[in-house]
Amino acid sequence: MLSTRGLVKVYPGPVTALNGIDLDVSSGMFGLLGPNGAGKSTFMKILAGLLEPTSGSVTLDGADILAKPELHWPRLGYLPQEFGFYPHLTGEAMLEHLLALKGVTAPQGRKKLVAELLERVNLGFAAKRSVKGYSGGMRQRLGIAQAVAGNPRLIIVDEPTAGLDPEERLRFYHLLAELAADRIVLLSTHIVEDVAVLCPRFAVIREGRLLAVTTPAEARAAIEGQIFEGTVSVGELARLRAERTVTKALLVEGRHHARIYEPSGSPPPGFASSPVNLEDAYLVLMRLGALPRLEAVGG
Repeated sequence: MLSTRGLVKVYPGPVTALNGIDLDVSSGMFGLLGPNGAGKSTFMKILAGLLEPTSGSVTLDGADILAKPELHWPRLGYLPQEFGFYPHLTGEAMLEHLLALKGVTAPQGRKKLVAELLERVNLGFAAKRSVKGYSGGMRQRLGIAQAVAGNPRLIIVDEPTAGLDPEERLRFYHLLAELAADRIVLLSTHIVEDVAVLCPRFAVIREGRLLAVTTPAEARAAIEGQIFEGTVSVGELARLRAERTVTKALLVEGRHHARIYEPSGSPPPGFASSPVNLEDAYLVLMRLGALPRLEAVGG
């Protein structure tokens, strides 16, 4: 179990990046969902021992990981949002260098471990290629290979699918799901689809505060029957936004196809009830700070 209590981080300015985060994460995949600038990366860096919090505690299976974070690094795998590689090195040389830096050893030697890790992330075919020729998804998989080295108890991945094409994203989903079978995998993202596909449980963060800790099913059920869909002209959209909570609007042939949240159940003329998706629930939560029938968290 990963637990944080009263976690606060204040940068000079002062800028409060985290404002009292209380969170418990058990084994499996857990999502941290929020917009850019919400405090997700700050939270991840603290868990990884790369940043000191202003106050609060972090424990992993009951052990304090803030007092001497270096003692817990062998139990940690971390893939930051921007992971640097030496472009001239081959994939296997880059991974071997990273494992040497992490101090990871193997009974049959590091080269054999490198080969096994590359196969595990489906990069064995590209082991001899230079990293500069890797696609974005291949680089992310190489980053995951170093993160899982040493069989860590906790793996932290920060915005891992940003910029990936649909095919690479799907490959990455399967890889992360496999890794979460026997450990804690904490996924930070601003992409709702990542959470909808991967995470049986997730937290929503905004401006350094947790707004909710829930499941995709609970979040959707909280606004069931309150999402409506219809079309409006370009000129009518501004009025609709002023009067209603618009969760999404797409321009199609000069008219806006809009989705709105209407808790009264009485939408404007031309709007019909629509099945709720997780993006609806997330956007309503971002706009209102809470969802009906869903217990809020934090202060």
